[in-house]
Amino acid sequence: MAAIKVEDIKDAVGTASGTSSWVEVDQSRIDTFAECTGDHQFIHVNPEMAKMTPFGTTIAHGFLSLSLIPMLSYEAAPALDGAKMGLNYGLNKLRFLAPVKSGKRVRGHFKLVGHEEKNPGQHLLTSEVTIEIEGEEKPALVAETLSLVFV
Repeated sequence: MAAIKVEDIKDAVGTASGTSSWVEVDQSRIDTFAECTGDHQFIHVNPEMAKMTPFGTTIAHGFLSLSLIPMLSYEAAPALDGAKMGLNYGLNKLRFLAPVKSGKRVRGHFKLVGHEEKNPGQHLLTSEVTIEIEGEEKPALVAETLSLVFV
């Protein structure tokens, strides 16, 4: 997506920024996330036991789906022209709506919903992010993310 000029940021609020490419959430990614976080619940890492659940297979950790947002945002989230760096500033809202089954693909939809100049050259961007699961009716999650961008 094209970068937004600082002087045009207020006009961009309320507009969709973009949609990322699809990313596969395979068992290897799930297992790696389990190792990083120490969350080895069987529903994530044991395919044989997970077959006996209503999902029929392993599912990604909700926080794994959430952690994909930065990667998905690089090609689709709002960016400020001349940005020197950006920081994750937190979340206002987060809802996990559907599990991501192992082997499914996800992508992110981004919409700029707020802007505040915190200090000269420091812009707080609020984005609505929806992580869609390919072929599924419900998204994996909907979040309102905060990014502090330095220009």
